[in-house]
Parts: sequence; structure tokens; C-alpha cells
Amino acid sequence: MNLKEEIEKLKKEKNAVILAHYYQYPEIQDIADYVGDSLGLSQKAAETDADVIVFAGVHFMAETAKILNPEKKVLLPDLNAGCSLADSCPPEQFGEFIKAHPGHTVITYVNCSAEVKALTDIVCTSSNALKIVESLPKDQPIIFAPDRNLGKYIQKETGRDMVLWDGSCVVHEAFSLDKLLELFKKHPDALIIAHPESEDHILKTANYIGSTAGMINFVKEHPKNKFIVATEVGILHKMKQEVPEAELIPAPTQEDNTCACSECAYMKVNTLQKLHDCLLNETPEVSVPKEIMEKALIPIQRMLDLS
Repeated sequence: MNLKEEIEKLKKEKNAVILAHYYQYPEIQDIADYVGDSLGLSQKAAETDADVIVFAGVHFMAETAKILNPEKKVLLPDLNAGCSLADSCPPEQFGEFIKAHPGHTVITYVNCSAEVKALTDIVCTSSNALKIVESLPKDQPIIFAPDRNLGKYIQKETGRDMVLWDGSCVVHEAFSLDKLLELFKKHPDALIIAHPESEDHILKTANYIGSTAGMINFVKEHPKNKFIVATEVGILHKMKQEVPEAELIPAPTQEDNTCACSECAYMKVNTLQKLHDCLLNETPEVSVPKEIMEKALIPIQRMLDLS
């Protein structure tokens, strides 16, 4: 049997489900039971009846799945699949930040560690961040962490009083405005779509700003158009599958890399071979201390209830 056949066989034997993020390699997306953004993956993790969850994504995503499924075994193909944004918000420093701003409701983007979620009132994703913020009374001051770019975008859209933690995603800060404008000159009929983790000067150029799932839905609504896509390049695989007639162009980055697009090195440490091996050996397993799980579950559940 080839790797894919072996993975399918192991899934049945172990009653396992494979959840994959849009930024994973195409061959991983193709074998997954569900491919989605952070919100969709959290929802699928919450409702699965599988005994084993293989999370083809990054560490904070697997942690969230474990928090929602404390009795299940949650596997991550490579424990080195971290997140620059999550790393930018150390729990101890964030705890001090909260103490320095009493009376604020704490909203954290799902791209953070379980320890940071445990310090949080409500978790959000890029799909539901605006809805979560607008669910609070208008006079309620808010701490938003860890992504300052998403926070600035929410502030602009809602006019809310928010204190922002100074964190960011290296993937979404890699886009070059000058190169993007040069590319647009070559394709003046293209629509620019961008993830709200991108910097403000990129978002100002965009015809649409939204989560990965939102971007895919926008392309589906305009199937015959040309798009310049400002997010991690892995999303193009699902976009091409969903809307084969659309022309998709990755937004250029400041560096001259092999694909002239923005790739997440953390997302790309997972491979089909590692996925197979972790399912076969049921390791590496993601664990979260019980006390942290119990505290972090509360804001995650609030998010799911509001979504």
C-alpha cells in the first residue's frame, strides 16, 4: 500500500479523524476528513466522536482540540509545528499586562497558547472576531491579544475602546506593498483579498478582508474573476479545488524566496510521512495540564456559543 492507503487503513482501525488547516501541504489537505480555518476546526473538534484526533496544523490548534476533548487522544505530526504569533505572547508577561489594565474584558485570538487562553474571558478567530467584540456592551473596555494587526482592523471597523497586545504573525507581515502595487499594475482587473492579520497598508489595498474561510467563500461568490491573495500560500490549493475557473495569484513578499509568496515554516513541518507515523505510533501526543484545560475551556466555549 502507498502512504495514503496506509493512513486510511489506520484511521479505520483506530477510529481516528484527521483535521487539517488550509495552510497544510496539498497532499495532507487531500487526505484530511475536514479542512478548515481555526473556527471550523474548533467546531469539528468539539463535535467529533472519534477516539483519536490527528491535528495537521500547529501546536495551539492541537491544544484547543485537546481542551475540547480531554478524554480523547490528540496527536500532532510534529511538535515543532509552532506559531510566531502565539510565541509573541508569553503567558507570564500577558498576565502582568492584564493586571496593568483592570476592568477590561480580555479577548484573545485563538492563535495563542493554552496558558494565555486560561487568562482570557472570550476567545475569537478571524472569522468571528468582529461578532465577538460587538457582543460586548459598547462602553466595555477591551484587551485584545495577541495580534495587533487584527486588533487595529477590529478597532477601525467597530470604533471600540481596545488596548492591543503588541504581537504579530511573521507570515502576514511579510507582504511587500511596493511589490503588491507593481503586481496590481500588471493585473489591474484583479481583486485583492487579504487576511486581517496583514499590516494596515496591505489591508488598505484590499477589495475584501476576511478569514481563510471567508476568502474562499468570497472567491466562490466571484468565480470568474482574477484574485491576488494575501495570506499563506497553502490556501490556494483549496481555492483551486473550489473555484477551478478563477485565476489565483499569491501576493508577493519582501524577500525573494522560491515561490515569491508567503509560506509558514511552522505549518510546513508537517508531512504526509509524519502524519502516517504519528497515527501508526500514536505519538507525539499533545497534552495540557488539567487546571489550564479547565480554565481555557470557558472562553473557548463562550466563543463557540456565540458562533
